[in-house]
Amino acid sequence: MTDGFLVPDLTATGPLAASVARVAELAGKLGLSRCEVFDVHQLSEASGVPAEVVGALLEGRPAGEPDLQARFLQRFDLLRRTRLKPNGRRYTHQEIADGAGMSRQQAGALINGDRRPTMEHCDAIQRFFKVHAGFLTAEDAAALGGALERTEQRLLHDYAGESDPLERLLQDNGVRGIAWRAAQLPTDKHRDKVTEWLDLLLESVKPTAP
Repeated sequence: MTDGFLVPDLTATGPLAASVARVAELAGKLGLSRCEVFDVHQLSEASGVPAEVVGALLEGRPAGEPDLQARFLQRFDLLRRTRLKPNGRRYTHQEIADGAGMSRQQAGALINGDRRPTMEHCDAIQRFFKVHAGFLTAEDAAALGGALERTEQRLLHDYAGESDPLERLLQDNGVRGIAWRAAQLPTDKHRDKVTEWLDLLLESVKPTAP
């Protein structure tokens, strides 16, 4: 694993191994590198599983399994760090309480680990942060498997779209991979250069008038 990107050797076990294999196969058909679909930090944010545990599970290594309370606290903390307000700030205890329909004291006790969550608490918090059901409670392997299934559905959608000639041409030119790499560039100036290239490509494939 380097810089948060994992190239799985497909040694994960059980249903997780099957998901990894399917995603890797689809990535290959779409001309994507495994680094693009197995970014452990992105999978961590999508699943709620810590990045180091994501890496271990994908490599087929035992990673332990926290109890429900520890899992809830870890994933609630991840939500608060990664699902931010439009201004880039974290939601306050009061904002979470209001959005989840509980008192500020209840929200604070849950965040600090002073109170064990009920399923109603979990459902309300998941709705507030707009994440899927079970985000706060699913066991690590199941949570990662769900994230990979959603990745698989996205890749299947992209693969089906290749029947469109323009879509296929863009894929043949590696546009998806280029766009993903462009997102890693450090400044808008660098990304603008990529945009200019894409504009030239799109102009070149526009159908000509009869």
